[in-house]
Amino acid sequence: MSADDHWTGSPSTLLRVGAGFRLADVDPASTPGYDGDKKSGQADLAAAAEEFDQLQERLYAQSRTQSDAPSVLLVLQAMDSAGKGGIVRHVIGATDPQGVHLKAFKKPTPEELSHDFLWRIEREVPEPGYIGVFDRSHYEDVLIGRVRQLAAPEEIERRYGAIVDFEDGLAARGVHLVKIMLHISGDEQKARLTERLERPDKHWKYNPGDVDERELWPAYMDAYQAVFDRTSTDRAPWFVVPANHKWYARLAVQALLIEVLERIDPQWPAADFDVEAEKARLAAT
Repeated sequence: MSADDHWTGSPSTLLRVGAGFRLADVDPASTPGYDGDKKSGQADLAAAAEEFDQLQERLYAQSRTQSDAPSVLLVLQAMDSAGKGGIVRHVIGATDPQGVHLKAFKKPTPEELSHDFLWRIEREVPEPGYIGVFDRSHYEDVLIGRVRQLAAPEEIERRYGAIVDFEDGLAARGVHLVKIMLHISGDEQKARLTERLERPDKHWKYNPGDVDERELWPAYMDAYQAVFDRTSTDRAPWFVVPANHKWYARLAVQALLIEVLERIDPQWPAADFDVEAEKARLAAT
């Protein structure tokens, strides 16, 4: 059964941040545009994985002979435990890793802090033909930076404009941005953090600092709203994916990526040799 059998509309339309968007109006437990359940969602994810893999391979192959081939950059932002790692494993993990560039941005190093905040981001932009994945990104500098007051308000304002200019430049270079916020509720995050504490095999995932961040939940929601208001553009729109149901979040992200790849429509490169002559040579060996 195809995933299209359960999608009642285009995810890129249903989940896109548009004019008048309010994060507070999004139910993290909803499944916009999908009328199936967990079982069908998992089946549809597996069924569409082959299509995603084929499109990614075509994208990568095209870049072997086309130096200005397009690329895709998936930006994943979320509160802790929202499922970014699951997206990487279950969606991106279904394709050939040689055509994927994954970068998990951590606390800036002293060298990175000596440069503008976008310096370390620019260095990780995917090359032509690649799917890049940012597990957190330049948006940390206007989320944590704002909530934790790590930069002055006027600097945060400057960064919004710098981000828009930066992403416009990426789009002009053929980088197709897919910016996603995985949106979970405070109660769902609490349940996931509790599970990490109760299971020894999950202790490595737990960070005591996550509880400190939970206390700032309203401030983070305000910061995300500001990000959407200031940086969701026609060339680099935001998509908010309800993520209380992990299966739906994975399916939605996969669908968004497939939509982008279908729009790119990468082509297999033509042979730069005489195919029939090579068949004859091979047969003679």
